[in-house]
Amino acid sequence: MKKALIFLTTGFEEIEALATVDILRRGGVEVKTVSLTDNKIVEGSHGVPVVADLMFKEAGYVSTDILILPGGTPKINDHEDLKREVKSFYEKGKTVVAICAAPMVLGGLGILKGKRATCYPGFEKYLEGATLETDKAVVVDGNIITGRGPGLTFDFALQVLETLEGKDKRDEVAKQLLLM
Repeated sequence: MKKALIFLTTGFEEIEALATVDILRRGGVEVKTVSLTDNKIVEGSHGVPVVADLMFKEAGYVSTDILILPGGTPKINDHEDLKREVKSFYEKGKTVVAICAAPMVLGGLGILKGKRATCYPGFEKYLEGATLETDKAVVVDGNIITGRGPGLTFDFALQVLETLEGKDKRDEVAKQLLLM
């Protein structure tokens, strides 16, 4: 079973985080939510409190296949330990994904240089060295997946599922959700 970690910080975009968790779990992926705060209860950008499965220090990175960064707030870029883990993951050839404001983390780490990427409007300036494809819902370039924003979360999460479990599993879950 593939394993994913999705990171929550105060102000995270609830749709991006929770819909992605839901879609991946429907597809058979073991997903754990990880708090980047000092509490397992993390409040989203619209006041929805979510109880994270793990605190950052409890997360098992060695056995994880993919790291997922939802947007909603630039605060996700303030967590230095997360940035070190993302950079290490990327350098090992593992998949890192970010949606909305969160691709700024990847840009700041320099891992978008020469890569195609998308993000929420207004965050393009943080995607240092990237070839911007902001007209696309989701962009895949090697082991990096970026998504544009909350209204496009289904496209984003289904792409992440396809990357982990293949197109047949993506289509199966999309059909269950009446997306095809």
